[in-house]
Amino acid sequence: MRWLDDKIGTGRELLRYDELAEFTFEGRRIPLMDPQRGIRKPAHMEPALSIRTSFTRLGQAPPYDDAEGVDDLLRYKYRGNDPLHPENIALRRACEERCPLIWFVATAPGNYLPIYPIWIVADEPNQSQFVVAFDIGQKLVLVGDVGEENQRQYVERLTRQRLHQPVFRAQVLAAYEHECAMCRLSYPSLLDAAHILPDGHARGTPVVPNGLSLCKIHHAAYDQNFLGVRPDLVVEVRADVRTQVDGPMLLHGLQEMGGVQLVVPRSRSLRPDPTRLEERYEEFLRAG
Repeated sequence: MRWLDDKIGTGRELLRYDELAEFTFEGRRIPLMDPQRGIRKPAHMEPALSIRTSFTRLGQAPPYDDAEGVDDLLRYKYRGNDPLHPENIALRRACEERCPLIWFVATAPGNYLPIYPIWIVADEPNQSQFVVAFDIGQKLVLVGDVGEENQRQYVERLTRQRLHQPVFRAQVLAAYEHECAMCRLSYPSLLDAAHILPDGHARGTPVVPNGLSLCKIHHAAYDQNFLGVRPDLVVEVRADVRTQVDGPMLLHGLQEMGGVQLVVPRSRSLRPDPTRLEERYEEFLRAG
């Protein structure tokens, strides 16, 4: 995990298998991920080292249905349906020994977002799945218990912060080729994946057609309805913002964005959803 810290500490978020295969420990090369299997257990280890989620294209069904349970903790499916498969035994051993693991989530073919540390906190053989925790607080949740509302909100928020939001960010920025859709700024550390419809909305799901790659100033301006995006992908500036007088950031960063045509992904399936844009644009008009 310290080796991964160094890798992504350079500003990168995604790694390829050939990089993950070069990890060495005490002179031994130990690929951190198995490109063919979901569970990685090196031959000289008893607990598993990592798990993997393969890439699923928009609109396709994933090969395994990893989802939250009634306790809002995430589930990771067995390898097959046999609880005694060696890879399932390895994950069970990691649970018993409370070993931290790495989760590699494919955000595009061949590109993996490492999420770590995670823990396997329970085994549910009747459903052929393991229970995953993303931090120490989640490890203390009673598995299978609906729990109080505050606890559920906490668990859900942590899963969103540790898994869903990083995956959404990686997918959106990759679709927009790591540029701001409004100003073309291309410094990834200054870019965000902005939701068109927010998390709490019924259609505010973390999928690329509900996202825009925006630099931090334009993300904040979009969220606060200083800027709006019409369904035809043209940027508008709120009337009161257009008439204010301030420094160069207001002039060049916001006011001059009026009339700009958004740069969108090349793939039509990844472009902003017009119905979501229209609903969000109506909110912008009401704010004005």
